[in-house]
Amino acid sequence: MLVEWMGFFLSMFVLLVLSQKNLGVAMFAGAIILGIFLAPESLPLKIWESLINPTTIFLAGVVSLIPIIGGVLNETGQMDRLISNMRVGRKLFLMLSPALVGLLPMPGGALLSAPLIDKAGAGIPHEKKVGINIWFRHILYLVYPLSADLIVSTTAAGIELYQPIPYLSIILLSSLFLGYFFFLGGKLRKMEYKEKFSLRELFPPLAILFIAPLLDLLLGEILVLPTREIATFIAVLVSLTFAILIGKLSLTQLRRIVVKAKPWNFAFMMMGIMVFLGVFRGSRVFDLFINTPITSSMLFGIAFLLGFVTGRIVTPAGIVFPIYIMKFGQISLPVFALIYFGIFLGYIITPVHPCVSLTLASFKVDLKNYLKIMIRPVCISVFMSLLVLHLVTSMSL
Repeated sequence: MLVEWMGFFLSMFVLLVLSQKNLGVAMFAGAIILGIFLAPESLPLKIWESLINPTTIFLAGVVSLIPIIGGVLNETGQMDRLISNMRVGRKLFLMLSPALVGLLPMPGGALLSAPLIDKAGAGIPHEKKVGINIWFRHILYLVYPLSADLIVSTTAAGIELYQPIPYLSIILLSSLFLGYFFFLGGKLRKMEYKEKFSLRELFPPLAILFIAPLLDLLLGEILVLPTREIATFIAVLVSLTFAILIGKLSLTQLRRIVVKAKPWNFAFMMMGIMVFLGVFRGSRVFDLFINTPITSSMLFGIAFLLGFVTGRIVTPAGIVFPIYIMKFGQISLPVFALIYFGIFLGYIITPVHPCVSLTLASFKVDLKNYLKIMIRPVCISVFMSLLVLHLVTSMSL
């Protein structure tokens, strides 16, 4: 048993260290080490089965197409047109602009919304501008169904992609309230626009962003498919095609965008995650945790800590949710939403997260000042989440 525990912790250590460089490599390495110690006889078979699983293949396709959509929107100026035609109040603009830009899953994307926050937030202290950019930029990750974070997390938890969204929507609303209260209090001047409002320029990028989840939901309901992920792949492909047609891209331009987006990295990451999950579930990890005194509240704390340590959502989700299932059985939707939120809170406060470090550099704000701004909404969120988690788990006993 001691050797198996050593194998488990070695696997987690290697996964966490390597994930800072390449998440796909980290997941494959973690799976191999875990399998050697806890399932050596079935390791090759589990890896092969995970790689050829249709779910793996189509999810890899989905997460590889999403960054290309973001690249097309950015390169063709569609996102700029969307933001410039949002005729809303200054506070709502400060909430919406980073949130919409945040739907583009690209490295360093926080730098795209930072100038918008800086311009619209004239008079707001820089440390609050950093808080606005980080908090609202990532907040739609809680509910946007084509976020790779939510796709991977629901897959790891063994639940349907859209099932937890009603519960996550409640968390989203409370987070919006906290963000508004702590970052946008006081009066601000009205927004001024140099150009006239254009519905013609507003609608296309909005359609690109929302056609995929809507079509995915529709296809999943009306079609009988071998695997649910086929509908998601088709929906994302339609969204990408729509973006290319609207942007009137040439093959040369599209090739440049694809090379810049590096979709193969995302596909490799997804395959590594699915291999890790396959080996994890097929190993003797369950035997290690079945008699270990772990509560759901402790797993929430572990989720938060892993989000903070890794600066990611995907890596902690691939660890915490399988452990929960092995310890307590099928995860309920409210519990999933709360633990996912725990990962999210660690993820948005850590300097390991590139968006945090890049935004701090952009606004020339020290980390300690950023933490002073963020600590109150994060602590309130953690406290309320633990309280609700305790109530939910107590009611299910």
